[in-house]
Amino acid sequence: MLRIAEHFHDSDLGRQRQGNEDSYYVRAPLFVVADGMGGAQAGEVASELAVRQFEGGLPDGRSPAKALADLIQSANAEIHQQARDDPDLAGMGTTVTAAYLDGDTVVVAHVGDSRCYLLRDGDLIRLTRDHSLVGELVARGKLTEEQAESHPQRSVITRALGAYPEVEVDTEAFPARDGDVFLLCSDGLTGMVHEPQLKPLLEDRSRSLEQIGRTLIAAANEAGGRDNITVILFRLEDVDDRRGGGGDTAATAESAALTAEYETFEGEAVEPRQGVSRPMSATDEAEAEYRQNATVALQALQPRAEPEPPPPPERTVPLPSEPKRRRRKRSGGTLLLMLAVVIPLVVGAWLATRAVYFVGTETGAGRAVTIYRGLPYELPFGIDLYETYYESGVPLDAVPAARRDSFTDHQLRSRDDAEDLVIRLEKGQVE
Repeated sequence: MLRIAEHFHDSDLGRQRQGNEDSYYVRAPLFVVADGMGGAQAGEVASELAVRQFEGGLPDGRSPAKALADLIQSANAEIHQQARDDPDLAGMGTTVTAAYLDGDTVVVAHVGDSRCYLLRDGDLIRLTRDHSLVGELVARGKLTEEQAESHPQRSVITRALGAYPEVEVDTEAFPARDGDVFLLCSDGLTGMVHEPQLKPLLEDRSRSLEQIGRTLIAAANEAGGRDNITVILFRLEDVDDRRGGGGDTAATAESAALTAEYETFEGEAVEPRQGVSRPMSATDEAEAEYRQNATVALQALQPRAEPEPPPPPERTVPLPSEPKRRRRKRSGGTLLLMLAVVIPLVVGAWLATRAVYFVGTETGAGRAVTIYRGLPYELPFGIDLYETYYESGVPLDAVPAARRDSFTDHQLRSRDDAEDLVIRLEKGQVE
């Protein structure tokens, strides 16, 4: 049976912020960190609303993973509604990362780019995946972790509480061991102290978690302290191993005291931070509609065979005159000749559109830079002369203003030119 043997929690303003938008909740065995965004007082409000949802503990009758996800969904709904009701809070949002010790398992629930790490036997393991632009590019294999750390759009969030009425929550249960150390933190730490530097700071077992936590915060400030820095650390131990199989009442009392501990940190308003963006992606429905429209267009261009004439009646009268029959033959021959000329031209033109590309964007909020194949035109009846070839996931708003025309001019390009332009954008090389 595992218990929380030691833990540390603190939040620091950093060196470049005027207030703290981070919030946290600590009541062993439950730990939560939230990083607000939205500026004015909105970020502070969003992160505080998120952690307040956990004050009553986990609801009974549900698995820890389901209970954590439900609490985060409730927080999201409340943040979204308040943002709609109060113009001063419009656009606010927050990340949230929660960890709960359930017997011999640590359950993690996560939305955004705050993180949870596990230090075990000298290995530092990241347990969460960043819901951010660069996180998505890393997952697609477009960026390495090293490139992501210095990418100019690394702060663009693709999933957060408050942006929409519902939010997808990542949950996972991790088998735990005696001696495991867990770290929950806002990106104010990981944005300044990258993973290769985190590990040596965490693995010194000769120091207490408080000493380690203070060192982490100091390291983030020494690296620039561009954002608020929140750090939660907790270490697990096996109760049976520590008691030697007996009933150690002192250990029991210590565990009860740790479990009863409660603390909530609430941040303060700060300057605006880059807001929440929503990833844009081509859907299966859009692709199916395109293919259906293209099929209709091609079918419309196909020659239609003339209906077979009805069988002649019983010839009790003379047949029609020869000149009339010749006129009918000439009319049919002309139609066939026209079709023989026009159809290859139309089909050739259609195939030619498959060899050209252009760069544009989807419509709506957070529209993404996308490579299209074909011509940037639409025919009547909703027929498009183009299709989505590759969607970068980079919103147009993240492109430097001076370069946005390059991604909206619909200039026809070769495939290599279009791919080169978008790849440079994904790697942060467009300035």
